[in-house]
Amino acid sequence: MTKNHTLSFDDFDEVVNPRLLEPEFDHVVERALSRRGFIGGILALGSVTALTGGVLPATARADGSRFAFEAISTSTADTITVPEGFKTEIVARWGDPLFSDTPEFDPLTRGTAASQARAFGDNTDGMDIFSHAGRTLLVVNNEYTNRDIIWGDRGDAGPDADGILKGMMAHGVTVVELADGENGWQMVKDSPYNRRITPQTEMLLTGPAAGHDLVKTDADPTGTKVQGTWNNCGNGVTPWGTYLACEENFNGYFSAEDEAHEVSADLKRYGISAKDWGYRWAEVDTRFDVAQNPNEPNRAGYVVEIDPTDATSTPKKRSALGRMKHENAECVVNNDGKLVIYMGDDERGEFLYRYVSNNVYAPGVDTDDLMDNGTLYAAKFHDTGAGEWLELSEATTGMSKAEICIHTRQAASKVGATTMDRPEWVATNPNAPELYCALTNNKNRGIKPNAGGDITPVGGPNPREANKFGQIVRWKPNAGDHTSNGFAWDLYVMAGNPDVHQDARAGSDNLSSGNMFNSPDGLAFDEAGLLWIQTDGNYSNADDFAGQGNNQMLAGDPVTGEIRRFLVGPNECEVTGLSWSADRRTMFVGIQHPGEDGGSHWPDMNDVPRSAIIAVRREDGGIIG
Repeated sequence: MTKNHTLSFDDFDEVVNPRLLEPEFDHVVERALSRRGFIGGILALGSVTALTGGVLPATARADGSRFAFEAISTSTADTITVPEGFKTEIVARWGDPLFSDTPEFDPLTRGTAASQARAFGDNTDGMDIFSHAGRTLLVVNNEYTNRDIIWGDRGDAGPDADGILKGMMAHGVTVVELADGENGWQMVKDSPYNRRITPQTEMLLTGPAAGHDLVKTDADPTGTKVQGTWNNCGNGVTPWGTYLACEENFNGYFSAEDEAHEVSADLKRYGISAKDWGYRWAEVDTRFDVAQNPNEPNRAGYVVEIDPTDATSTPKKRSALGRMKHENAECVVNNDGKLVIYMGDDERGEFLYRYVSNNVYAPGVDTDDLMDNGTLYAAKFHDTGAGEWLELSEATTGMSKAEICIHTRQAASKVGATTMDRPEWVATNPNAPELYCALTNNKNRGIKPNAGGDITPVGGPNPREANKFGQIVRWKPNAGDHTSNGFAWDLYVMAGNPDVHQDARAGSDNLSSGNMFNSPDGLAFDEAGLLWIQTDGNYSNADDFAGQGNNQMLAGDPVTGEIRRFLVGPNECEVTGLSWSADRRTMFVGIQHPGEDGGSHWPDMNDVPRSAIIAVRREDGGIIG
């Protein structure tokens, strides 16, 4: 739950654009049935008969666990905690220079705009490892900055123009070569692959939205040349080896000098207003003044394709994948060769999407068309355990193809897709035709509509009112065909706190005191078919969250339902982003916003907490996952 001081991004948007309470529904407050009766009814909707292996209660686990580690306890220590037999090391931190002509990070000044533009970005999120020409390349999203930290040297004076630009340069994407040596994994300075992609990097807008009047500006009358990317959350990797950075909370960077300025209803649907989150970019770049440039927000909120092997390549914003607060982009090549991409829109009450390409993927064939020409769908979940993908087309929405790709939320609302509890990362099981999506939490479930006025009733994959804990939904395409419009679904796990609650808020039966957590966010499968779950939730360790400690990473077995805690992060962090080295002997993990509320000094234990990438290894040098 990334924050804007004490408010999450979603909370800030709701303060600016308040939502009315929903009308009365025919549902019982919190559906407070007994835990076993409640969970049993939900998990039985489509699990054992429709999916490979249903969730089993703890007493019926399969013999012979597939976990190669012993579960660890929760922790509130300001450090990384991993199981016995594992070790960790710091690989890259915010502000570490990518080039030898750039000064080392200065904890007193936090650098300058010029130094930050050539250094590792802030607040790491989605990432991946690429092997190319015998080299190891790390590509990382740098989602946002903690203003109190990056501008902390200024005291009450606030940032000057260079400070605002420094914050801007800390956003975007970092591409850096890594090498493993006597001192462990380290960045290779001056590598020809090293690159910062920032809110000022030139990009191309491709697909149906390119050239439309809604994306034209005075600076770009063609509507095809876009400047920059920011607030990139999750990621994806294409079958041909490019990186997909996903723009999420892009809205909070736009403002107007007149805070009474009214934006259009379509902009308001995405959280655009005359007030930003305090980054003040409009003061140094009029692109972000929504009164002067009302079309500029329509040029953000896309999936950005980046070639990590060519530092001179121009990133492409693929509008055919829709415009939303993208979490990640999970790519699957269907049996017929079509590219299918699953995506969540991470806001309370928003939707889950699928994209299906018109043409097919084949190695060595031009791939530029695959993410420019295809069809978007939004998910509809039924209480029976069945679901369907609703096509977003001119016939179903009354909107043109370009309008669907620019106003994707409005299109999904028109077809009646299911409002979800903040759909975050989607992950595909490599050993079965099934997918998992983290529904992280939704305090508005059953209480308030989403930003478009769509009701958010309790039921289906969103079974708890005022959902504080989140859940993971999984589904299997009919006949294993990712282009099929039908699927069966169930819940793999419902997070909760069985030490505090005895009702549905305790979580599902595969949750206990030993593995409880809240707010699942990042998801990734390893080659063995274990599901790794990263959390971004409440770390107060009190009240509803008593005993849950800091944010963490767990591993789950999709067949048995067993879940074990593997890693706990430092204070006030989010654990996010996961990848492996080519030999599978190193696991790379991202640690975002440690000390966001002033309670951590990790990783250097000085006065400046810094987001970082860590490497996790077995002490015996064995394979992880």
